Amino acid sequence: MNVEGWHTYYVYILTNRNKTVLYTGMTNNLPRRLLEHKENIQLMKKTFAAKYKCKHLLYYEKYTWVQEAITREKEIKGWVRTKKIELIKTTNPNMDFLEEEFLYR
Repeated sequence: MNVEGWHTYYVYILTNRNKTVLYTGMTNNLPRRLLEHKENIQLMKKTFAAKYKCKHLLYYEKYTWVQEAITREKEIKGWVRTKKIELIKTTNPNMDFLEEEFLYR
């Protein structure tokens, strides 16, 4: 969303079907980025998310300042898996897949 100087940036965590891998990313358009992750898997691109079939959204945060989003993404990427899972469970205790909220509205 871009409204007179205001922007929305997302820090997000994806996983694969079996929830064995976690991928953390940042974007200014989460619906588009989720579709790109799916396309990268279909096209067998050589990205981390595509290699491990990470396309299911577990968690996201919104920011209006890009630098805050970048800093947060780097912070989360530096965490161990258990800490990332604790974060996910603060808003998504069952670790449900959330991408339908963004892809099918």
